[in-house]
Amino acid sequence: MIEQQIQDFLRYLQVERNASSHTLRNYEADIRAFTAFLAVEQGMDDASLADINRADGISLRNHLAALKRQGLAKNSQARHLTALRSFLRYLIREEDIAQNPAELTASPKKDRHLPQFLYYDEVDALLQAPDTSLAGLRDKAILEMLYGCGLRVFELVSLDIGSVDMSVGYVVVFGKGAKERISPLGAAALDSLLAYLKARKEGGQSTQKNSALFLNLRGGRLTDRSIRNIVDKYIQKAALTKHLSPHGLRHSFATHLLENGADLRSVQELLGHASISSTQIYTHVTRSHMKEVYDKTHPRA
Repeated sequence: MIEQQIQDFLRYLQVERNASSHTLRNYEADIRAFTAFLAVEQGMDDASLADINRADGISLRNHLAALKRQGLAKNSQARHLTALRSFLRYLIREEDIAQNPAELTASPKKDRHLPQFLYYDEVDALLQAPDTSLAGLRDKAILEMLYGCGLRVFELVSLDIGSVDMSVGYVVVFGKGAKERISPLGAAALDSLLAYLKARKEGGQSTQKNSALFLNLRGGRLTDRSIRNIVDKYIQKAALTKHLSPHGLRHSFATHLLENGADLRSVQELLGHASISSTQIYTHVTRSHMKEVYDKTHPRA
């Protein structure tokens, strides 16, 4: 019974909520972790025999306590609870259960870490690192778009050639929840993209509008992991001391905009944040950066 409920819920997320593959994987893992815990709590050896109707607030709190003992970060604990709230809410809608104990369970307070970003000279070194081969031109265009548009990795790999208006200089992005936004394409990113597409056409790879914007060497769409490997490669090549994920270029995009006078609301729109509270963390980053500059340069600091 519980297995069918999980599969139905995942189908609902995919079809009705248009959830990303990343969200589906995380939610499924979180729900299965809870059902396995619930089965043990109910004295069963098989997680598929867990009775979700017997889950209550105590079960949820015990599960979160177990996750904490395992050393899981507060943010991950909170994500587990969010996944369970959504799952149980769905089961109420389907009239499989009568109440949702997760609604009354307090979420662990999330840790707020300042996002890591690159300084201007570091970004410049990174963007200069790729060579002029087809792969190098592709990688440069990827780095320019991550930094120049502030894209999430899944947004970048989902782009088709037709997503980009080369004449006007913007890209149509589908973010979380398939929410559409228009992102300006800076001159440097556009030039890099045009150079890559020209070389790609000369190399015999498709440049039709419905083709993936970024291809691997076999002609397939790049994956999230491929983008992480590409960024790691050029971080090392540029001899940068920071360990930066692709998301760090998005952080750099937002931080540099605010440092140069962009207003918070505009940055929120450019990032595709549903809430401005998600964008406000970058104001802390810029303050921290200003303090660091002051401490390093002012004679009376």
